[in-house]
Amino acid sequence: MVTLTLHFFKKIIMKKSFLYALKISLFAFFTAGCVVSATAFAQSQKPLELGVGLFQPDKEKNDATYKPLAEYLSKKLGRAVRLRTVDTWEGLAKSLASGETDMALMGPWGYVLANHNAGAEVVSTILYQGKPEYFAIMITNPKSGINSIDDLKGKTFAFGDKGSTSGFLIPSHEFFKRGIVPEKFFSKVINTKHQAIETQVTRGELDAGADFNRNRDTMIEQGLIKAADSKIFWTSAPLPNDAFAVSADLAKDSAFRAKLASALADITEILKTQPNLLPNNYTGFVSTDNKFYAPIKDAALAMGWLQPKAK
Repeated sequence: MVTLTLHFFKKIIMKKSFLYALKISLFAFFTAGCVVSATAFAQSQKPLELGVGLFQPDKEKNDATYKPLAEYLSKKLGRAVRLRTVDTWEGLAKSLASGETDMALMGPWGYVLANHNAGAEVVSTILYQGKPEYFAIMITNPKSGINSIDDLKGKTFAFGDKGSTSGFLIPSHEFFKRGIVPEKFFSKVINTKHQAIETQVTRGELDAGADFNRNRDTMIEQGLIKAADSKIFWTSAPLPNDAFAVSADLAKDSAFRAKLASALADITEILKTQPNLLPNNYTGFVSTDNKFYAPIKDAALAMGWLQPKAK
């Protein structure tokens, strides 16, 4: 009888130990799962960094101009969106490529660089006066006597920064096609911001410079320069407008890309009641893909600024 009783109690103890061990194991499993889920949730909810180029005359005005867009996207995407003005086009391309920014409204050449070097992908293209295109221009003061590129020999000339499409890539490609080496053709060459180019050329401090039609229009509209002091003597073929692009990591998330494209596409209609969502003359976005920016890539390849990738 004593032996049976001891055997009975041993079975109970073993059963309780097993149940206790099972509870510990299940607790550890679900706790680990919760930690992983919480980490994934935290990562998915961290603020999205939205980089924008310096489209306005200064950073403060640029931040104020694009803050409504960042706030709108935050609501539509269900994520905090933090705005960052990057004051050079080259810097903006590098920030998207390096992951410092998750999304960017950027010039075409900067986008092509970020795509080629780091796998960034365009989602949409901004519309200017209803069109997804703009123009590179060369400008001078009407009193300079310059009427064509041939008249520039021995003059001073300003490019935009090296990440600028209209300020650097496209005029460089035009000179390349004509066999012009800027450092030999001009008496002085500088790289500076688009706003500074217009200002210095209209004052007669520089003979000529490269710009884009949208910047010139904006500066005239804001009273920063006078149209009578800024003469266009060369205009490019139509160029694809600024790209709204995402980093390589976000590009892999097809659901996020679709949600972002939809939010951007809705802006055209929303501008009717919220006109401050974009600057004047910008009328929304249209969904595009990498092929739309092929003319920019082709110009860079022609000059050897990009190397073809093995297929």
